[in-house]
Amino acid sequence: MSGPEGDGGAEHPLSPETLAVSAGRGPKEPGRALGPAVELTSTYHAGGRFIYARDENPTWEALEEVLGALEGGKAVTFASGLAAIAAVIEQLPVGAIVVAPEDAYSGTRRLLSDLASRGRLVVRFVDPTDTARTLGACQGAGLLWIESPTNPLLRIADIAGLAAGAHDAGVPLVVADNTFATPLLQRPLELGVDVVVHSVTKLLSGHSDVILGAAIGRDEGLAQALAQRRSLHGAVPGPLEAWLALRGVRTLGVRLERAQANAAELALRLAAHPAVERVRYPGLPEHPGHELAVKQMRGFGAMVAFEVRGGSEMAEAVCNRVRVCVHATSLGGVETLIERRGKWASEDYLPASLVRLSVGIEDVEDLWADLGGALTALG
Repeated sequence: MSGPEGDGGAEHPLSPETLAVSAGRGPKEPGRALGPAVELTSTYHAGGRFIYARDENPTWEALEEVLGALEGGKAVTFASGLAAIAAVIEQLPVGAIVVAPEDAYSGTRRLLSDLASRGRLVVRFVDPTDTARTLGACQGAGLLWIESPTNPLLRIADIAGLAAGAHDAGVPLVVADNTFATPLLQRPLELGVDVVVHSVTKLLSGHSDVILGAAIGRDEGLAQALAQRRSLHGAVPGPLEAWLALRGVRTLGVRLERAQANAAELALRLAAHPAVERVRYPGLPEHPGHELAVKQMRGFGAMVAFEVRGGSEMAEAVCNRVRVCVHATSLGGVETLIERRGKWASEDYLPASLVRLSVGIEDVEDLWADLGGALTALG
């Protein structure tokens, strides 16, 4: 890793917030640009390390260095988060058993279900909060997929317990989707998993202007296998997207600090509002996974889910009435996004009135005046 150690004083382990700013900058040479260039090219002059841009690009490498430093592994970037997920699953042989959360990200569940329907894999969906039953389902499995907090129910899984138990049961590959937490709040490789995946589109990039993904392997061999899948599938990130994502990662610490503080305050106020039936936020003491989240996370994140009294129509009305919050899908940007997730066919198992709130960095009083006002007006 080049750049982050500095030149003075004794070596000091840097915090993730500092690594996000300082990693991936290259050697400190007089006259050298502080940030990486956007390498817009499809090929390179012969005789050097770079040959063809479907296989490698210096702009990707800068982003990969930062993500690898943050998670503590070797990062490979992809054209999207789902492309990264697919590359990991492609490591499995035909007929392999995959154990995955029943409420995982809808793209993951759809991909696994599609592969199962075509005989490519056998999939066992489980309650990720039931560690014993999840490990029981791991007998003979080739992969255990972990997501914590889950999207959008914000359930918390025991990452260390699941990883250790799965490996003891002979599962060769344990993967964690760390999109909701980011490596600033949770480092799954340190908890025993083999691969971490991210939708870089979301909090890491943070400005709702990039589609990008990443997989971070525990070792070089696994990262090389993932990079091979990327090249063979053509699932390569654009250099401009990689540069934008890298710029976004530089401010992750301050963005997440503000968004997380806003989320915690909104969760408290939502829990006290008479129009709200239930709030799901790991930072609330009454959340079933609160104690576990305290144990394995450095914070509770910027995602909140709540159920509105009055069913799906009332929930949709709240989403349509807000003006500061933006009624749109996706998450992790600087703006607060709101959406009723159960309207999608792939998520019709969710409570009909469940609203997912991706909390941004606006003034919290403006957010509450908007959201609380909509709830009061419609309630």
